[in-house]
Amino acid sequence: MYGKTTIDTGILPTICRQCDMHCGINVHIENGKLVKISGLKEHPQNKGRLCPKGPAAIETVYHPDRVVKPLKRAEDGSFREIPLVRAMDEIAARLVSIKELHGAETVSCWQGEALGFAQQEKYARRFIHAFGSPNFFSCDSLCWAGRHLAYSLVQGYWNACPDFKNADLVLFWGSNPPVSHPTFMVPLGEGRKKGGKLIVIDPRLTRIAKQADLHLKPLPGSDGALAWGLIRYLLEHDCFDKEFVTKHTIGFEDLAVYARRFTTGFVAKRTGLTRQELRDCCRMVADNLPRVVNYTGVSIEHQDNGVNNVRTIACLGALCGAVDIKGGDLWPEGMGERDLTLYRELPLKEIQPVGADSFPVLYDMIKECHTPTGMEYMLGNGRYPIKAMILSGGNPANTNPNSGKVARALAGLDLFVVRDMFLTETTRLAHYVLPAASFLERTELHFYSHYQHVSVSRKVMEIEGVLDEYTFWRDLSHRLGFGREYFPWETESDVNRWLLEPSGIDLETLEARPEGIQYKPVRYRKYRTTPFPTPSGKLELRSGYLEKLGLPPLPVYREPVYLREDSSEYPYILVTGARKAVYYHSRFRNIPRFRKLHPHPEAEFHPSDADRLDMEEGDRVRIISETGSIVVPAKVVEPEEIREGVIQVTHGWEQESNVNRLTFDQVTDPVSGFPQLTSIPVRVEKERPRGGGRG
Repeated sequence: MYGKTTIDTGILPTICRQCDMHCGINVHIENGKLVKISGLKEHPQNKGRLCPKGPAAIETVYHPDRVVKPLKRAEDGSFREIPLVRAMDEIAARLVSIKELHGAETVSCWQGEALGFAQQEKYARRFIHAFGSPNFFSCDSLCWAGRHLAYSLVQGYWNACPDFKNADLVLFWGSNPPVSHPTFMVPLGEGRKKGGKLIVIDPRLTRIAKQADLHLKPLPGSDGALAWGLIRYLLEHDCFDKEFVTKHTIGFEDLAVYARRFTTGFVAKRTGLTRQELRDCCRMVADNLPRVVNYTGVSIEHQDNGVNNVRTIACLGALCGAVDIKGGDLWPEGMGERDLTLYRELPLKEIQPVGADSFPVLYDMIKECHTPTGMEYMLGNGRYPIKAMILSGGNPANTNPNSGKVARALAGLDLFVVRDMFLTETTRLAHYVLPAASFLERTELHFYSHYQHVSVSRKVMEIEGVLDEYTFWRDLSHRLGFGREYFPWETESDVNRWLLEPSGIDLETLEARPEGIQYKPVRYRKYRTTPFPTPSGKLELRSGYLEKLGLPPLPVYREPVYLREDSSEYPYILVTGARKAVYYHSRFRNIPRFRKLHPHPEAEFHPSDADRLDMEEGDRVRIISETGSIVVPAKVVEPEEIREGVIQVTHGWEQESNVNRLTFDQVTDPVSGFPQLTSIPVRVEKERPRGGGRG
């Protein structure tokens, strides 16, 4: 199963989508087969460098386990091949029936990252609104959106890649970019060569922490207290950007009053850091103003006070004067392309989207339905039932919290259609599994807001009967009667041309430049002439919008759940989500050479905790939370690598090793609704060999 390449022999430049970095690559083809992937040196995102996942796209495309034929689940639970046309006809007919019996709102879409998360997401959003339902779900309500909401509430935008190259100081909060965001390392390295300093805030000694000038290991979930301590220090020592604060912010007086309680002693107690560590951190920030970059990782938003913790970090950046400056947090300008979504044409405001009543900020700001609430609707515990779902490239039965409950919810749907390249924990629950195209089998636009740059990827190959995302949604919409109006384009290149039209950039020009083009030159301090995209037009240290919703207007600090509630039954703190460089969430564990590097999950323990549990390297341990339990081998790390009392288990492993059997879906952030995916109170039991004895 090689498929058909667009050229027989040669090199085609395109954009990698093995993760969300959008690196430029060259695809080498010989006699109609992909043989190599190398970095595109001209592309500004990666400048020719590639992580291990990029070249592995060939192994993914040609994997013997890849789904290349439509499958339908039989009554005995097995899957049998079905012709694509028949499968599409049956799916369309069942959607029509469910809509007539229960209403359009009982049908939903879910977009994951495995098939791309740019235009692909917007196709699904467009489809579900054209169908008549507002219920679009994705991984964003578990990852990314919390930080986006937090920064947007403060300054009206979030820049996912600040100016590391020109910063005098970079603070990474719960992020390990050599593993999670390798493209950050090029500009960061350039900045370090020029004398830039680095602070890493993480309870583990990660790869980036080993490079830091200062590594702080706070108690998990206490980052907000540290950020407030830094704010207090800047105010107390009168080293903040007074002109910016006076002219361009609101809420400073309230912020300053609240910050007074975060004395060095108070913060030390809340974070578990020493007073000297706190003083060193404060002085480094003060000594490097204003070019101070803060970058928050996903672990910060995976707390039940994540949004306010990130809001506090955003407020810290504002006091530093690091907003929209060189070496700070650029306010990106858009290109002016068309929007594929239908929220203006078909807002469907009369239908209550899932979770919008409980978490209105999430839906108001990114039009995202709340996935844990969606599980309740699927289980019959909502305002109306969710009866059907079309899911593309996601694996929520593995990656969502309380995964046992997720599996029950998905398995109970009247119609569950999954598009994926492989059978996963989620696809095995589906009624229909449709083969999906890889990123090498389609074209799309790619935006790099931190450079104000746009590229277009090209289609390298195709496999007969395997539809790309646009073609799938187009064909299904035409079967349902609204394709001519809402999916009129013949190919994805036609979509790209339509999207680009208002920008003045034509598709042919972009196709001729594999490295892409800068659509606008970068400008700084735009707030001097242009209001911030916030309700007040200023950077909001205090949010009147949140206050009207009955939420705290200041980013008040709340201790993590394991500290503020009795957790004596669960004396250890589990952190999840630390990545391996060769894996991406639940993906790529079927690549043999990757699996040799990391063959199984591990629970990382401090040596003192291992001694306390009478545990040695490799012993199998049972980790138990209020939600469930898993069994994994133990890994005893060096004392400096993790805080005592903290355990780390990487997510993405299946079955009894799936750490999301332990995570919480009902302990959530009050603003974003993000579930508690880290800082989980757990207890640990050493598994005894069957038959008794130590073995």
